[in-house]
This record gives sequence, C-alpha cells and structure tokens, in this order.
Amino acid sequence: MTSLAVANPGSLIQSVDWVAIAPPLIAAVAALAVLLTDLFLPERHKKWLGRLTAAGLALALIALLPLTGGSPRATFCAQNVAGGSDNGGCSYVADHFALVFQLLALGGALIAALLSAHTVETEKLPRGEYWFLLLSSATGAVLLPASRDLATMVIALEVASLPAFALVALRRDGRGAEAAFKFFVSSVTATAVMLLGVGFVYAASGSLHLGAVAQGLEHAPGQLRPLAEAGAVLTLVGFAFKVAAVPFHFWVPDTYTGAPLPVAGYLSVVGKAAGLSGLALATTIAFRPYAHTWGLVLAVLAAVTMTAGNVGALRQRFDTRYSAVRLLAWSSVGQAGYLLVPLAAAGYAPTGVDPLGATAAYALIYGVVNLGAFGVVAAVGHRAGTSVDDFRGLFARNRWTALALAFFLLCLAGLPPGVIGLFGKVVVFRAAVDAGLGWLAVVMAVNVVVALYYYLLWTARLFAPAQDAPLGETAAGHRLPVSLTATLGLTASAAVVLSVAPQLVLQVAGGSLF
Repeated sequence: MTSLAVANPGSLIQSVDWVAIAPPLIAAVAALAVLLTDLFLPERHKKWLGRLTAAGLALALIALLPLTGGSPRATFCAQNVAGGSDNGGCSYVADHFALVFQLLALGGALIAALLSAHTVETEKLPRGEYWFLLLSSATGAVLLPASRDLATMVIALEVASLPAFALVALRRDGRGAEAAFKFFVSSVTATAVMLLGVGFVYAASGSLHLGAVAQGLEHAPGQLRPLAEAGAVLTLVGFAFKVAAVPFHFWVPDTYTGAPLPVAGYLSVVGKAAGLSGLALATTIAFRPYAHTWGLVLAVLAAVTMTAGNVGALRQRFDTRYSAVRLLAWSSVGQAGYLLVPLAAAGYAPTGVDPLGATAAYALIYGVVNLGAFGVVAAVGHRAGTSVDDFRGLFARNRWTALALAFFLLCLAGLPPGVIGLFGKVVVFRAAVDAGLGWLAVVMAVNVVVALYYYLLWTARLFAPAQDAPLGETAAGHRLPVSLTATLGLTASAAVVLSVAPQLVLQVAGGSLF
C-alpha cells in the first residue's frame, strides 16, 4: 500500500505575506463592510456608503507605499514548481509591474467612486449594491496584475468582470439591461474560449505557473506544439476582450451609453488596465517562447484596433443623443490600439530591453485624462444622453469646466498644452521604432493625425458662440456638486502636474517592470 504521508509536513505550511496582499485584501474587506453596513444603516444615512467606499480605496492606495522599496515580495508559493524567473513558483508577486497597474486600478476606481456620488443620488441607483459591486470589481482589477499563474489570472479577471455586468444593468431606463446583456454575452464567450486555451496550455506545458509554462512550452514535444500554439492564442482572447481590441470591441459603444456615466468611465480605464496587465503577463512571461508569433499578432491587432477606433469616432454625428459618450467610447478603442503597440514591441525587443514601461506610462496618462473627460460629461448633462453639440458655448456658461475638458481632449490628442499626452505618444512611438516595427509606427502616426480632427472639433465647440444650456446642466453662477468638483479638480490637477513634470510618470518607461 502506497503511503501518502509527507516526509516533512511542515514544508507544506507557509506564512502569508499580508503586506504584499494588502491592496486587494483591503478593497475586498471594504466591499464586505459596505454590504453589511447597508443592511443596518437607515435610508437617510446611506450616503455614507459612498464615503466608506472612497475611504476603503484610499486606504488600499496607501497600502501600496510599503511595497515600493526593496525587492519584489511574493506569497502563495509552491516549492516544487520551477519557474523561468525569480518567484516563478509563486501565485502572487508584488513587483514593480504589479504596483504600477495596481496604482492605476485603485486610482481609477477612487476617481470613479467620487464621480459616482452624484450619479447615484440623481439616478436613484441602489446605493448598497452599487458601492459593493464597484469595490468587488476593483478587487479583481487589483489582484490581476500581481497574479502569476493562469488559474489566479482567470479568477481575478472574472472577479473584475462579473460585478461590472451588474453595474451596467443598474440603470432602470431600459438601456441598461440591453447594454449589460451585450456586455455579458460577449464577455462570457471570450471567457469560455480563454478557459479552453488555458486547458490546452496546461496539457502542453504541465503547469499553470507562468514561469513554468514558459519552460514547459519551450521543451514541449513536437506533437504537442500545435496544441500549445492554439492554447496560447485562445488564452489571449479573454484579455483582448477586456482591452477592447478588434474584433472584441463591438460591445464598447452600446455598453458605455447604456451604463451609468461613472461606470462607463470605470470600464474605460480600470477594466482596460486589468485586461492590459493580464495580456502583458501572459505574453511576456508564459508565452515568451512564441514571442515573434504573438508579437506579430499584437502588432496587427494594434494597427487594426487604433484604425477602427478612430474611424468609428470620425463617423459619429455630433448632434445625436449619447454622441459625447459614444465618441469617448470609440476614442477608448483607438487608445487601446496605442496601448498594444509596446506589447507588440516586446515580442521583438532584444534580451534585456523591456518596452512594457511605455504601455504602463501611457496607461497612467490615459487613465487620468479619460476619467476627467467623463467627469466633465457628467457635469454638463448629468446623464449619458448628452450630445457633443450640447457642449457648444460651454466656455461662456462655465469657463472652468470648459477649460478642463479642453485640456483633457488636447492631452488625448497629444497637443500642447497637453504636454503629457504628447510625451506619452512619443514614448509609445519610440518603443515601436526601437523594436524594428517601423510600419506600425507609421500606422500610429497616421492615426494620431486622424484623431486630431474629432478631438479639435469637440474642443472648438466649447468656445463657439453660446446657445441655450442643455436640460439638466449646471448653469453659470451655480456651483457643481461637491463630488463632481472634486473629480474635475483632482483629474485636472494631476494632468497639469504631469504636463509640467512629465518625468513623474515617464520614468516608468525607463526601466524594467519585472
């Protein structure tokens, strides 16, 4: 009879590094606290749930500080797993890469929470459910960048996605349910394909830890190579969906217009950051043996995505309802193409060169200015029914709001005084050139010029002759709600500071993230 006893049982017991896992843990505990508090709090005091949410996210952000110095911290490690890099057998690693994307996820969620306070009140959304779902989704988005095995990555991706479906559906005007259904069906399909790919990868490599997967694929028998290649492609589908890369982008315009505005902004930044981090981890660590294959695929995907996004934005009529949000939605698809460029370059970069810093830097810049733009749309119309033409003459009615939106749009376009947007595009462009992807750099340059048209056209409307204020807009002389003022002040200040001192974020592009 075979004995199942272990020679050294103590070797199976490991201590958990609570400091390393503090950011997602605090967000998860805050979600449970909101859910329980909602049960006992009187209706008249439930506005405190939003403040508790913001406090939880701020505390999770502070928990990143102890992790910034020294070497990466890892936990949940399997001692019998041999990875291709340090901490290769660990399921959670708080390294530079994880911290950058966790900062983006938590910061984006905090800004979305500030933006949500007014929306929850005016649209009479269920407070407890809204804040619980937002914190739950943020927990998954924070967990994903630190995940180092495919199982944890899939779980984190679903934790980030499932609450987002419900958030979209919370609007009770008929559009929310339709938008959530499209979002749900597309996401479930992508997840099913992804799980099939993970199964193929596990069969070919014999492991789920990213470093060990790379070693297993590199030494896989010849008869398993087609299975491994198919698994790698299918695994990337789920992450491509979250990034909104073509052809997995069709849900974006309808979902953004049907969702509450803060949720649309949250999906455009935090959801995209989660998918981007998963895509970067899977390609650069697990599928490194197939670097030239996925490098070419991502290069083509980046070119098609940025082109489709900008063409969709160009076709958007400015006088139609929801056109402001739909324009931002198509813009986010185009921006996703730019974000994919350094990932594609990573497949061609020589050993020791890490272009992923360009993606991280650009994602941080994009997150600040895009959430700021959604904040202005919320301030002008309070609802997703705002058209671009409703912004005509905004400078005459509310000059500071108009100046903020103009600055955000110029940052997205990459034009002065939005210097940080210009520097971000230069960093991404340089990553493509340094990797020998000159044709992709040309496609990106053409798309940047094309995007100038609709960004500048929207900016020009802000300073055009004034017209009657749209229904529900805060008129000149009336103060914006405190939550909207805080959102615009925070994002505008961050964008201005980064334009004056771009090195604060561009230094991320200067070194290796792993």
